[in-house]
Amino acid sequence: MRSSTRSTLLRGRVLFDRGAFFEAHEVWEAAWLAESGPVRLLLQGLIQIAAALYKASRAEHPGGCVRLFDAGLAKLASAGDAVPGFPPARFILDVRSVRERAQAWSEGKTRPLSRADHPKIGGSIRTAREAAEGEKAVRRKKIRE
Repeated sequence: MRSSTRSTLLRGRVLFDRGAFFEAHEVWEAAWLAESGPVRLLLQGLIQIAAALYKASRAEHPGGCVRLFDAGLAKLASAGDAVPGFPPARFILDVRSVRERAQAWSEGKTRPLSRADHPKIGGSIRTAREAAEGEKAVRRKKIRE
C-alpha cells in the first residue's frame, strides 16, 4: 500500500462517518486509481458502499443501492485483510444490516433509509507491522498471566 493511501483512507473515513458519502467516494477514488491488488479491491468496496449510501441519502434508486451494497460487500470480502483491522468487522456487519433495510425499501415494505440507518466505519488503520506488534503484545500479556 502506498503511504499516501493510508492518509487517504483516514480522510475518507472521517468524511464517511460524517455522512459526506459523495466526498468520501471522491477521496477514495483518487487512491483507487493508483493502487492495485487487495488494497484496490478494498478501496473499490468502500467507494461502492459510499455510493449506495449517497443514493439512499437522496432517497434515490433503492434497487441500485442494493446492487451497490452487494458489490461493495463482495469487494471487501475479496480484499481480505488488505489493511489489517480496516474496515472493522463491526462496520461490515452494520453494512449488511443496512443492505437488508435497503432491500425492504426496494420492495416497498419500508421507508427509505434515513441518516440514523447509516453505518459508521470508526476504528483505526494499522499497518501490517503494527497489527503484528499488537498481536505479539497480547500474546506476551497472556503468557505473563
